[in-house]
Amino acid sequence: MVLMSERFTTSVLDLTTGSTETVTDLTLHCERFLFQVAAGRDGLLNVFVPHATAGIAVIETGSGSDDDLLGALRTLLPADDRWRHRHGSPGHGRDHVLPALVPPHATLPVVAGRLELGTWQSVCLVDTNKDNPERQVRLSFLG
Repeated sequence: MVLMSERFTTSVLDLTTGSTETVTDLTLHCERFLFQVAAGRDGLLNVFVPHATAGIAVIETGSGSDDDLLGALRTLLPADDRWRHRHGSPGHGRDHVLPALVPPHATLPVVAGRLELGTWQSVCLVDTNKDNPERQVRLSFLG
């Protein structure tokens, strides 16, 4: 964890997503980070994935929505040979288009040190890149 000022703190999560397309719930990681650094303050949590083939989504999980998202991405971005970006496994070029649809960041409100999500919302890493299972996610609190 890096303390840049009393008002801005950042930390990096190292995650292994595996060899399949995944939606990984980061909400508990975000809550633990805020418990350590927010000290009851209001502010903003920025979640950023510094990879060209992954994104951050705020979505309901556990009810099938995460699988629905992956299914929709497979429909919109098929893993076939249509992509000009051709290194890696077949269809990998689509993974480089993913961040245009699922951005690599989300900025979320923090009230009294707690993440303000809707009842069914979770903060998730969306990773369709089967070639790179090692991911980093940067959590930054400004408050």
